[in-house]
Amino acid sequence: MTADRPAPASRSPSDGRRPWLLAIDTATSQVVVAAAALDGTLLGATTWAAGRTHGAQLLPAVGRLHGEANLRRSRIRGVIVGTGPGAFTGLRVGLATAKAIAHELGVPIVGVSTGEALLRAAATGHLEDVVLLLPAGPNDRHVVRAGQSPRLLPGGTDPDLAPTDVLVAVDLDGRAPDDAVERGERARRGLAAELVAIGVPRLAHGGDDLARLVPEYVTLPRGVSAESGEVAWSRDPR
Repeated sequence: MTADRPAPASRSPSDGRRPWLLAIDTATSQVVVAAAALDGTLLGATTWAAGRTHGAQLLPAVGRLHGEANLRRSRIRGVIVGTGPGAFTGLRVGLATAKAIAHELGVPIVGVSTGEALLRAAATGHLEDVVLLLPAGPNDRHVVRAGQSPRLLPGGTDPDLAPTDVLVAVDLDGRAPDDAVERGERARRGLAAELVAIGVPRLAHGGDDLARLVPEYVTLPRGVSAESGEVAWSRDPR
């Protein structure tokens, strides 16, 4: 795998006619694109270091994924997209792409917290004991705990940990303990499966309002304010 091209998809055989679900996450430095059966079974997954190539790589990667897994784009029955916390550019591209595919095909979409999915992927005991650290700009970090909103941790400060807490760090090489970074890499390898596991039952209940589905940014570029969530589609009646 190179830093700027998706790795070949791991996949399960398909006859090309089965309905399937598409999952996309662009919240971390590793983009995830996955295909799953309607019951949540993973059919294929690919990941790559995004760098600054989210826009150029994402749609081609989706195409390669369903081609290699012998799945038809027209048979997508729902879209699951990670909503962060994450950086502005990656999340914007991921959400826009997922929304566009769902709108084009007329299928439901659900936004799943990337933080929640990573917590679940990292948990080997009680989910409440997992403390997730994510970058929030060059110095600050975000702390994510199960059932709580992400909390900003200013640079130079450390999270308050109980004796039973397990620290998991994603995209924080050199800014978190090595064992926490290692646990973060293991959690990221399980991200696709957890996105799907969380998203499948929500899709079964109709999904989210596409127009109001918004990402959770850890930082915004200077001069950019948070979006309202409203979106207009060129083919919609005015």
